[in-house]
Amino acid sequence: MKQFFPLKLPYRTSSARVSAAAAAFPDAAFYSRFLLIVYRASVKARRGLYDGTAWAYSSFATLRALEQVGVIFEITGVEHLKGLRTPCVIIGNHMSVMETTILPGIVNPIRPVTFVVKESLLQYPFFKHVLRSRDPIAVTRTHPRRDFKTVLDEGAVRLGRGISIIVFPQTTRTEHFEPSQFNSIGVKLAKRAGVPIVPLALKTDAWGNGRRLKDFGRVDPTKGVHFSFGAPLWVTGRGAEAHQAVIRFIGDRMERWRAEQKDNGRP
Repeated sequence: MKQFFPLKLPYRTSSARVSAAAAAFPDAAFYSRFLLIVYRASVKARRGLYDGTAWAYSSFATLRALEQVGVIFEITGVEHLKGLRTPCVIIGNHMSVMETTILPGIVNPIRPVTFVVKESLLQYPFFKHVLRSRDPIAVTRTHPRRDFKTVLDEGAVRLGRGISIIVFPQTTRTEHFEPSQFNSIGVKLAKRAGVPIVPLALKTDAWGNGRRLKDFGRVDPTKGVHFSFGAPLWVTGRGAEAHQAVIRFIGDRMERWRAEQKDNGRP
């Protein structure tokens, strides 16, 4: 697998053979591989050996595991990240656990990055050692004022060290993009730190949200996966214009992908 890493971007999954077993039982085939990836990453993280390169490699291995059950990826707009001379705040919609597992393999080979995550994830048995090793910004999602201060203060520190921040401003994962639920914390952080915003539209519902265990939903290879990065935006004034530009970018991409999926006769 190492000969394929890092990804050559922009990227689209080429036609690949999917075994009969993986086609018949994509959930079992994928999760058996994914849990092994997480276990190996956790072992390294507990030993203090899990750096940014290892994180990106685990992410890439997860992408390959999804492709091996028939999921097709399209990743575009990465030239906008490559062209920056400063760290940035990447602001995207939030559909599933896929984005938090796949984005490190896209972004980290270009520039150091971390996430704003729910505090509870740092106690999650599958991911806690990995997440903690990557120095995320942890928020409660129950104390908005405290979370706001945490993101601004800790985010500015990391950006000052050259580490970009990925933030999902929605309160929860959802398959449908709701602008009214999309807050402006990422815009405020970028303004405070004096760095640009990079909009990120994504469609990751091929990895569904589970009913009992949210991170372990059904895998549906008929649903294409898209990651699209937009041109950098600098925040001016109170940031309302930049916030609306991010919303327009995500909304336009989502509408296009849904139309393409419908035209292809897929749900």
